[in-house]
Amino acid sequence: MEYTVTVATGTSEYSGTNNYVYVTLIGERGTSERTMLDNPGLDFCRGAVDDYTVKTDIDLGRLILVRLEKQNYFVEDNWFCCYVKVRKIQEKSCHMFPCYRWLVGDGALVELREGTAKKLSEDILLLELAHRKAELQERQKKYRWFAWAPGIPKCIEAKSEADLPQDARFENEKRSDFEGSLHYALLELSLKKLVIKFGKSWSDLEDFRRIFWKLRSPVAEYTMEHWKEDWFFCYQFLNGSNPLLIRKCKKIPSNFQVTGDMVQSSLMPNTSLDEEIKKGNIFLVDHAVLDGIPANVIQNSQQYIAAPLCLMYDHPENGLIPIAIQLEQKPDKETPVFLPSDHSLAWLLAKMWVRHAEFQVFQVLSHLLRTHLVVEVFCVATMRQLPAVHPIYKVVSTGGDGLLILAQREYKSLTYSSLQPKLDFVDREVTKLRDYFYRDHSLLLWDVIQNFVSEMITLYYTSDSEVEKDYELQAWIHDVVFQGFVDLPKFGLASELKTREELITLLSVVIFISTAQHAATNNGQFDWCAWVPNTPCTMRRPPPNNKDDITMGLIMDTLPDISQSCVQMAITWHLGRAQPDAIPLGQYVEQYFTEPAALKVIGQFRKDLKELDDTILSQNKGLELQYLYLCPSNVENSITI
Repeated sequence: MEYTVTVATGTSEYSGTNNYVYVTLIGERGTSERTMLDNPGLDFCRGAVDDYTVKTDIDLGRLILVRLEKQNYFVEDNWFCCYVKVRKIQEKSCHMFPCYRWLVGDGALVELREGTAKKLSEDILLLELAHRKAELQERQKKYRWFAWAPGIPKCIEAKSEADLPQDARFENEKRSDFEGSLHYALLELSLKKLVIKFGKSWSDLEDFRRIFWKLRSPVAEYTMEHWKEDWFFCYQFLNGSNPLLIRKCKKIPSNFQVTGDMVQSSLMPNTSLDEEIKKGNIFLVDHAVLDGIPANVIQNSQQYIAAPLCLMYDHPENGLIPIAIQLEQKPDKETPVFLPSDHSLAWLLAKMWVRHAEFQVFQVLSHLLRTHLVVEVFCVATMRQLPAVHPIYKVVSTGGDGLLILAQREYKSLTYSSLQPKLDFVDREVTKLRDYFYRDHSLLLWDVIQNFVSEMITLYYTSDSEVEKDYELQAWIHDVVFQGFVDLPKFGLASELKTREELITLLSVVIFISTAQHAATNNGQFDWCAWVPNTPCTMRRPPPNNKDDITMGLIMDTLPDISQSCVQMAITWHLGRAQPDAIPLGQYVEQYFTEPAALKVIGQFRKDLKELDDTILSQNKGLELQYLYLCPSNVENSITI
């Protein structure tokens, strides 16, 4: 019997190899000889798809495994294999064996299962069962849980990227781009002789324009022109990088010293603060999580943090506007409440302090904790508990001490329901707020993702009992709850999956936060932070306790200095820019699914995403300030930075 074996090498830099590569075909009826893959000319070049012939004395029957081995040829040379296809010479149909992993070191060996997704209960041969077990045992040695610090999610045990398994590291091109782009941004600012000016304040607000050079965006420039306006200040609570904190105010907090008389001039005539609260038109952003957080020390200079409360009014004519700001959580009689009626510099500085608090919260909590760290738990558990052939494996593919304390505080209050957009918006009672584009687009995208997951799960689980009896799946959720989220007993995620609906919801959450949620909090960083006075990364003077003492000189000495401003602009551009290797949501470089039914569901998912993309673009036509972060074409297929 003769078999045509097609081997595809990766397209990224250094994917090819000059080492010897051998293949062994393992079927129900027997095993082929170990065959060296060698054609005239160069084999296994970057991006190559090579055909080879493997001969056997017998028909191997249904192929179970393809074994690949790599051996040194003079110099060790790693190899990235995308997939192997095998076809009997006498037949037209071929069998796909997905790989998408590196073979590292002399004697590296990998055994690949045919691409049809199978649960544990569907494998009946001892060879299949033994392969599943061996694969997980090997992965559990490589992917180990690690408690980086108490009170935050566990992560993978690795001190640096070099400690990660090769398959979990950046590709060489991405690493080079990642390092080069930051150097480029800082070099631009260095050429203007700005970065080196440690501790030197800007002279006035207009001086911040000097760092707008080649690094710019339409939204960043719009921000520069409108950042002082009250409506724009509130717009960012809805559609900026931290659209998760605003909630309806049912009662003025006891520690907020605002009164109805103070804000009366901001309300419509013939109404009162109490009446507007009852009508559901008053909203609150409370940064209590920042209270008492130790501030950073930069270049031997103490920095400062406030924990403001900001009260807003959904004005029937003017939209959402701020009506009162208090910068302390534990006020005394001298603590001021800042109002729009105050002199302009006092009100402006109070809003700057709120925006500074927003910077801390969105970077550490909304971005790092609620996307990166949460998703890492599911990634590590997936690698440890689900073999590559499992259908779910194929679906889920502030400074100093203050940052840690802040993350630990938020983690204690993190709930599973808050990660589900439909429940979160209801809980915060913001379902009727106008121009809340983040909410509207999140719900649209959630529905598309949930429908996709539901269709895929229905293909592989025909009943709730099949979910409950999938021991690998139960080991996965057990690892997630009792390892990754072990310090979070009130998180609200059960340690067992009993129904298809529970599984669908959980997978939808994982996909949503690693795609849409990350895009919403990460991709606008430069837009909202490049104009430093709008969202200052640090503050160099303490919060004011006397409105009359506020001068432009105090504001300039409070805002980041020239060097800090340059670094803020460079880093937010570096992190928020469109990645050159970005793969949009629903587009998959790796083809793990091979079954026609699954491919049909993926095809429909892509169509639904394209329709949603068109819908969002249509909704944004004519808007002076467009919200495009959750256009599916702008959402990456996973967290990549």
